[in-house]
Amino acid sequence: MARIDYFFGTFSPWVYLAGLRLEEIAKRHEAEIVYKPIDLLGLFDRTGGVRPAQRPKCRMDYRMQELKRWSAKLGMPMNFTPPGYPPNPAPASYAIIAAQKAGTGDVGGLVHSILRAVWAEDKDIGSDEVIREALEANGFDGNLVTTGLFEGATTYERNLEEAVERGVFGSPFYIVAETDERFWGQDRLALLDEHLGTL
Repeated sequence: MARIDYFFGTFSPWVYLAGLRLEEIAKRHEAEIVYKPIDLLGLFDRTGGVRPAQRPKCRMDYRMQELKRWSAKLGMPMNFTPPGYPPNPAPASYAIIAAQKAGTGDVGGLVHSILRAVWAEDKDIGSDEVIREALEANGFDGNLVTTGLFEGATTYERNLEEAVERGVFGSPFYIVAETDERFWGQDRLALLDEHLGTL
C-alpha cells in the first residue's frame, strides 16, 4: 500500500480548494494518507518563502485572481477576504493530530471542515467551539480539543522539522513515501493520481 505524507497549513486557501480530492485519489489507489499539519508561516521563514502580508502587490493581485478562478472552476464557495485572517492555526492543527491518533472518525472530513470554516463560513478556527463542532461532525470526541493539546503541540513542532528536512516549502504538499515523488499545490493532484497509478 502506498503512503502519502500530506503537509498542509490549516488556513491555506489552496488546502481548502483541494477539497476531498486527495481522499478520493487515495481511496482509488488504496493508498494511506498521513496528515501532517504544519506551521505554514514558520515554513516560509525556514525555506525562503515570503509571508503573504509581505509579498508585493503584483503577487497578491495575481493570487486573488487565481483564487477566484479556482473557486469558480471547482464550484466551491469562498470568501476571499475572511475576517480575522490569518487565524491562529495551532489549536486546529493540534486537534487534527489528536484525531488522527484516535482513529475513530474521518480525518479528511475534519481537515476539510476546518478549512471550510475559514474560507466559506467566516468562523475562527482558533476557537475551541469551532474545532469541537468540526471534530464531532466527523465522528470524533469533541473533547480532543483539550485532551490532545500536549501531544498535538509536540507533533506539530516535529512536523515542521520533518517538512523542512524533506523539501517541503508550501501548502498543500504531498510526498509519496515509497518514491519520494513530491507534488506541490492542489493543481498537482491529477499528477499525483497518475503517479500512484504507476506503483
